[in-house]
Amino acid sequence: MLELVKAGGWPMIPLLMMSAAGLAIIVERAWALRRKAVLPPGLGEEVRAWAVRGRLDPTHIDSLRNTSPLGALLAAALDTRNRPREEIRERVEDVGRHIAHRMERYLNALGTIAAAGPLLGLFGTVVGMIQMFLGVMDYGVGDVNQLAGGIGKALVCAATGMIVAVPALMFHRHFRARIDGYIVAMEHEAIQLMDVIDPRARRVAAPVPPLAPGDAVPVQG
Repeated sequence: MLELVKAGGWPMIPLLMMSAAGLAIIVERAWALRRKAVLPPGLGEEVRAWAVRGRLDPTHIDSLRNTSPLGALLAAALDTRNRPREEIRERVEDVGRHIAHRMERYLNALGTIAAAGPLLGLFGTVVGMIQMFLGVMDYGVGDVNQLAGGIGKALVCAATGMIVAVPALMFHRHFRARIDGYIVAMEHEAIQLMDVIDPRARRVAAPVPPLAPGDAVPVQG
């Protein structure tokens, strides 16, 4: 491996740095975007039970906000629970945009690595070919070692650029898809909570008491 790095020459330095940065981002995002860290199991049902029982004191809401991204979104709905549903929805959407932005942290850098890897590999290829032709100008076509060195540097850099770019692109797409799924799930949980805390929804869902004996039944004329 060390021989290949040496054969690639100095263009291998930025490629190796990009490889290390991409690996660090992949490990960090894989840990931060675990499902149980973003959508703790049963949290939505627990918060809806709080709302039904009226346990919505500031201490509960603050502890909920610090648990996870889903908890922060549900806490935003509870903060505005006494306002009209449209205002609650606007607050949830605003907080949701901030949460999505935090979940997408470093993904732009990972996408840049995926796009720049082949370009740097191509740059190393061009540098290797230039050195090969300069060797031909200085020593002629009879120096096989000079020709082989330039061609080897070109091939090593091109291969390294693809090795860096392919995993970065795959994980970038994977994390994007995972975040999109989380956003849809969090929106669903927020809508269910709004249905619980909305007074109009509670009135509609409230059972109608049966008529007592002797009560008059209203007649529509």
